[in-house]
Amino acid sequence: MLIPQLRESLQTLMKVAAQNLIQNTNIDNGQKSSDGPIQRFDKCLEEFYALCDQLELCLRLAHECLSQSCDSAKHSPTLVPTATKPDAVQPDSLPYPQYLAVIKAQISCAKDIHTALLDCANKVTGKTPAPPAGPGGTL
Repeated sequence: MLIPQLRESLQTLMKVAAQNLIQNTNIDNGQKSSDGPIQRFDKCLEEFYALCDQLELCLRLAHECLSQSCDSAKHSPTLVPTATKPDAVQPDSLPYPQYLAVIKAQISCAKDIHTALLDCANKVTGKTPAPPAGPGGTL
């Protein structure tokens, strides 16, 4: 979507640059310049750079999405077969108990990271963490 706009902006930029160069050459040679309005080169260049920045952001976003997709495939590479199609079991799918084990491991890892971040935040702020609740205590 941005490529046609970028191409058009570049063409306009080159056209304005050529017109300005011709006008400056005519002035340097002592010839009368055209009295018609000439677009400003700096505005065309600014528009071109703005489109380049938008394209860069789109490419970075696409790269981040691809990276997250690869990470997702790496950490949960197989699918769980659906109960509606027991005959069409895929060869690379996980049985449900193994899938549950993967999910439990991921939740445990997320809880460990959360606890580590809370401990770090408490150390930075100087707060002491609340004692853990015992059996029958409230969370």
